[in-house]
Amino acid sequence: MKIADQVIQQLSKLIEQQDMQVGDRLPSERKLCEQLTVSRASLREALQKMNNMGILVSKVGNGTYLEKLPDHWSEQFIIQPISSLIHEDPLYRFDVQEARLVLEGGTAWYAAQRATEEDRAKIHFYYDQVLHFQSSGDADKASEADANFHLAIAEASHNSVLIQMMRSLFNLLQYNVVLGRRKIYTDSHKFEQLHLQHSQVMDAIDRQDPETARASVCSHIEYIIEQVRGIDETEARMQRVSRLKRIDLK
Repeated sequence: MKIADQVIQQLSKLIEQQDMQVGDRLPSERKLCEQLTVSRASLREALQKMNNMGILVSKVGNGTYLEKLPDHWSEQFIIQPISSLIHEDPLYRFDVQEARLVLEGGTAWYAAQRATEEDRAKIHFYYDQVLHFQSSGDADKASEADANFHLAIAEASHNSVLIQMMRSLFNLLQYNVVLGRRKIYTDSHKFEQLHLQHSQVMDAIDRQDPETARASVCSHIEYIIEQVRGIDETEARMQRVSRLKRIDLK
């Protein structure tokens, strides 16, 4: 990670610690350098990047002001960098799935204990939406409904930190769901399996069974990992055979 990016992260923490709000003026460069223990050149590079992102605004002769709160920075600091990594190396999507195991196992566990009638209705709504859009052949809408299904479970946990983490990662979650769907959901049998797994998670939450809810959502994500790995291996094998045939024809 570049020094300027490290400074951005430090400055983000400082803004949160000082409970700064949009429109507040940042301390002077000299004071920020002292607080963050960074050089003025590194600080200025970080400030410039944050200005370009629309997070800060610098007014000549009048200092630098906060334009956007850290809660809204996930798109620049989390989603875009990880999405770029996935694009460059598809194997990164398995890291995303492993992160989902940790995060969603917890949200499902709490959702089974705390979900209200309204929460459960929302989970059921998105469950039905997945099937509706999948049946109509609208993969994009089905992916969005799938991600919303998992987000609704997180919201039913009534844990503000877990909810914020899931909301911050929503675009990445949806992007990951799309990748998985391209690999798995074209197979009707596999779609039925995945939809059944969603049903098992939902049922455990309805029955207020936290252990089964956690086990079910983790089993669902592990199944996706296993299936995508298997498909990747098959595709790689076919490509090797195809290359070998082309060599033999020469």
